[in-house]
Amino acid sequence: MRSKIVAGNWKMNKNVTESKALAEELVSELSGVSLENTRVIVSPTFVNLTTVLAASEGSAVEVAAQNMHQEAKGAYTGEISASMLKSIGIKTVILGHSERREYFGEDEALLAKKVNAAMQTELEVIYCFGEVLEERKNNTHFDVVKAQISGALFHLNTAAWSNIILAYEPVWAIGTGETASADQAQEMHAFIRGLVADQYGAEVADNVSILYGGSCKPSNAEEIFSKPDVDGGLIGGASLVAADFAAVIKAI
Repeated sequence: MRSKIVAGNWKMNKNVTESKALAEELVSELSGVSLENTRVIVSPTFVNLTTVLAASEGSAVEVAAQNMHQEAKGAYTGEISASMLKSIGIKTVILGHSERREYFGEDEALLAKKVNAAMQTELEVIYCFGEVLEERKNNTHFDVVKAQISGALFHLNTAAWSNIILAYEPVWAIGTGETASADQAQEMHAFIRGLVADQYGAEVADNVSILYGGSCKPSNAEEIFSKPDVDGGLIGGASLVAADFAAVIKAI
């Protein structure tokens, strides 16, 4: 049975004191909450990873990194490798977020290398993808999503998919207040699961968790999460307030 997952991407927010406080508040909010078959993940900035790991130790809250470099080591000033993340206790990394694609020019060729580096280091990957508004309007969104998934992931062997989580993020719904309807989310998630099934078979497709990312918040989480192919969310703004993030988690 695939896991339900609610992951909070804190992006470039919260200093070390604020990150510690937010993690502790979230742990408190979730105290006594049944999380059977549900994973909770938070993703602070690199410099706060160890602080949040310590603050969430012994709780159900897991900690992921927001990005990593594709090379194992070398003269890459300012970059962080998979093995460095692994060495401090990180087990999961977000790759391919739309902001990385837009602001840093990351494409499927680069992301395939990052995915490979993560797999070689036995890091789990939350792989992000999704269309912009123009692609949605001109009805190429399915083609775009297919290219983003196949270009970075379909070279992997079947076994590697036990360490892959997919996160569909309609870019037009990130930070805009716009949200894909629950039916739109389900339509795309079913399409994505079908792509994986066509490439790897029904068993792999049925076991991969597919998250929705795009202005998911307490007011709409329950409806979105109720859809059969939506296995949780990659949450941005709502994850920066412990009570709001806890409400999203409880909605699943």
